Amino acid sequence: MKIKHLLLILVAAATLHSCKILSNKAYKAMVDERDSLSTRTTTLEAQVAQLQADTMRIHAQLRELQGKYNTLNNDFNTANKNLDKTSSQVNQLSTDLQKREARLKEVEDILKRRDEATNALRAKLQQALLGFQQSGLSVDIRNGKVYVSLTDKLLFPSGSIVIDEKGKAALKQLAVVLNKETDINLSVEGHTDNKKVVNLGQIKDNWDLSVLRATSVARYLTETENIDPKRVTATGKGQFQPIDTGNTPEALARNRRIEIVLTPKLDELYNLITK
Repeated sequence: MKIKHLLLILVAAATLHSCKILSNKAYKAMVDERDSLSTRTTTLEAQVAQLQADTMRIHAQLRELQGKYNTLNNDFNTANKNLDKTSSQVNQLSTDLQKREARLKEVEDILKRRDEATNALRAKLQQALLGFQQSGLSVDIRNGKVYVSLTDKLLFPSGSIVIDEKGKAALKQLAVVLNKETDINLSVEGHTDNKKVVNLGQIKDNWDLSVLRATSVARYLTETENIDPKRVTATGKGQFQPIDTGNTPEALARNRRIEIVLTPKLDELYNLITK
């Protein structure tokens, strides 16, 4: 409205300044021009108002976008930090995995050599003890160990803990191999059936019988066949680890046995595990 008043004042001033009486035509033209200017002024004021409103809206959008940008930038920086941390963790895990894989390969190589040595030992024992396999002797591998199993009838008279000549002959052949394989430890295990011991003097039960038979074999191998006693352990298992749960005479005979368990020394494996 200020612009309209200003235009009217200018028109009036121009009229007074000219000091001339306007004709109706000139007056009408002036009025038309005034109205045109007023219309354009109104339009301009509307445009100014629209531009001001647009400016405010754009400022609001800009503030909103700036806020989103700041949030995204903070998220990006946080993500970068997390990425660096994750990358470091991945690298550490990768290094640890490589070390574990290398250690696993070492263990696998040692176990492979153990299995090869065990198989070779079994083959030697089977060849050396071939003549006794029909008399109740067997050689097999269980859990990476060689088991030489001798029935009681091959080693002892009934109810006795004294090794007979046939048993000594079998143990002598076994000792020939074991004295050449000095990296093998021996565990002599005595086993009985589940029948109660009767009339055996100081032998009270199957525990006693299994232990005394195991120590008889261990003593013969160390004192007569000169196997290093440090390599030998003697234990009695009594009736509690049967290989046949039946109650037939054949099953009972199978359970009455001496098992000589041969274990390769695994010092390198032990050292590797305890690193």
